[in-house]
Amino acid sequence: MSRIKYYYDPKTCKYERYQRSKWDITLNTLGFLSSSLILAVGILIIFNFYFDSPKELILKKENKELRYYYELMETDVVQMSKMLSDLQQRDDNLYRVIFETEPIPSEIRKAGIGGVDRYREIREKGLNPEKLIIDLRSKVDNLKRQLYVQNVSYDEVSNLALNKEEYWASIPAIQPIVNEELTQLASGFGSRLHPILKVRKMHTGVDFSAPQGTPIYATGDGVVSDVKTVFGGYGKYIEIDHGFGFVTRYAHMHEFKVRKGQKVKRGDQIGTVGNTGSSTAPHVHYEVIKDGNFVNPVHYLFKDLEPSEYEKILELASQENQSLS
Repeated sequence: MSRIKYYYDPKTCKYERYQRSKWDITLNTLGFLSSSLILAVGILIIFNFYFDSPKELILKKENKELRYYYELMETDVVQMSKMLSDLQQRDDNLYRVIFETEPIPSEIRKAGIGGVDRYREIREKGLNPEKLIIDLRSKVDNLKRQLYVQNVSYDEVSNLALNKEEYWASIPAIQPIVNEELTQLASGFGSRLHPILKVRKMHTGVDFSAPQGTPIYATGDGVVSDVKTVFGGYGKYIEIDHGFGFVTRYAHMHEFKVRKGQKVKRGDQIGTVGNTGSSTAPHVHYEVIKDGNFVNPVHYLFKDLEPSEYEKILELASQENQSLS
């Protein structure tokens, strides 16, 4: 029950009952509400500053979980990148060395993925963890690109492996005549005294001396690309295309045992030793041409020679004597 208020009226010399006007009531009510509102806002600000709302607590929990899973994915991406790097190293330094092919250039392995702004869509969504998402997406895209390049590389290496048997069979890896005693190599590769001109000239092959009619054999699998007879020079000679950049030539022959376009295997007889063309004695002048360049045939005689025999024939081929053609 509210108290009744009185005031002293000097005119009547009496205590009169105080009557509040509606304006006073309105002002008092507004003052109370304003104070209450200010106090409530202050309390709310202080509460929000020191305490999280339920919604904020849920969002913070979700962000914490998302960051945890992001870090797990980041760790997986780093581990996958290391594994891919190991595969790339093995690919370049082992598999491609074995199969004698060039490593994949680093600019191809690390080539970027097209698009001026590939992640514009992510930026336009206005996501708060935008940088984290773009960074991880960029790493994943780069990893995908490198995995694709590596996959293509393994396809190439696989094809090389399938062709390797054919490759080894095609290399000119035996002597063109039977030379078990290693006594028939008459002149080696390099600068030699020409038997007719009597001046030093480049001898582009090796000479194996043998009686006329001695069988001559193909030194590797291939296709007979040329069967020719010329006056002077090589005389009667045969060329075999072995593929993989290898060509062999057998000169000064007596007779042919194959025809142009015929396929031959290593060890097949292709003709006999003769003394045709610019030759001073019965022998076979044997050349190995790799990618259009003359190379020392002795370096390829690994199929039918023991290490000690190879060293001996290498020593014989290095002697600077007169060639037979």
